[in-house]
Amino acid sequence: MNKDLSRRKFLERFAAGSATIPLLRSVTGAAPRALPHRVLGRTGASVSILAFGCGSRFLMYAEEEKALEALNRALDLGITYLDTAYAYGDGKSEARVGKVMAARRKEVFLATKIPDRSRDDFLRRLEGSLKRLQTDHVDLVHIHSLGHADDLAKIEAPDGAVKGLLQARKQKMTRFIGMTSHTDGAVMAQAIEHHDLDCVQMALNASRNGHFEELALPAARKKNLGVIAMKVTGQEFLLGSDPGKTDIDSLLRYSLSLPVTTAVIGMPRVEFIEHNTDLARNFAPLGADDVERLRHALGPSRELLEHRLVGHLDGPTRHAFWA
Repeated sequence: MNKDLSRRKFLERFAAGSATIPLLRSVTGAAPRALPHRVLGRTGASVSILAFGCGSRFLMYAEEEKALEALNRALDLGITYLDTAYAYGDGKSEARVGKVMAARRKEVFLATKIPDRSRDDFLRRLEGSLKRLQTDHVDLVHIHSLGHADDLAKIEAPDGAVKGLLQARKQKMTRFIGMTSHTDGAVMAQAIEHHDLDCVQMALNASRNGHFEELALPAARKKNLGVIAMKVTGQEFLLGSDPGKTDIDSLLRYSLSLPVTTAVIGMPRVEFIEHNTDLARNFAPLGADDVERLRHALGPSRELLEHRLVGHLDGPTRHAFWA
């Protein structure tokens, strides 16, 4: 698909999903209230409940200068959690983030994700990530995009990525370790039970795709892991006025009403950053009736979204890591 067309469709859909929500900016020029924070499970780290997604939506800033302005604006507005990965533009996202980290590293909780499935490749890739990010360590590194049972077996092999993950923490390349998944809540629950993780990142939205909310989230809570919600809008698939869709306010409130620490959202315009930080600053949890209403309303999107997210990387290139 034409990249410009894809970008335009995203922006139109996001705007449609948020058009009815008023911005809550100060009219006095005073600094806005700080974003709410939550503790990231057993790590003890306190982070903003809204995280800045540095994936494909960050790469929609065609000019690097505009991307860096947007990232700095997000930090100025109180976002402290940054989510990047090697797969986001084959290191392009990490390199952009690194240019901001050179001056603002101490302000953020910095997380990246490594796609390789072997120990040695995992560690080599992480070394490159640290160079691009202009830091000697990240706060959190994930094994990126855990799939089904065969993928779990691959990373758990004697020379698999889990060994690299543990070694990275031991060597202080990262403070904390975790895994992410868009696909299979049952397999994620197994990974949580098998390994000494600090955090997990999973698809948690009102369509309840992948059974993460039912299976993986309780397993993570049982071990006091930090839980990061992603795919809050289902790659904007859940945004809109059609059946099975809703607005950004409802979607963000749903994810943050779950027992999670923060929710990652990609924001390819500065006005989206302003809008979503306003939502986070004024967050109030959904009541039980509203939760059930949203689940019912978005139920028709569940199967289609699950199909769309199989093997999802949120980057422009599909690599052999997931073959």
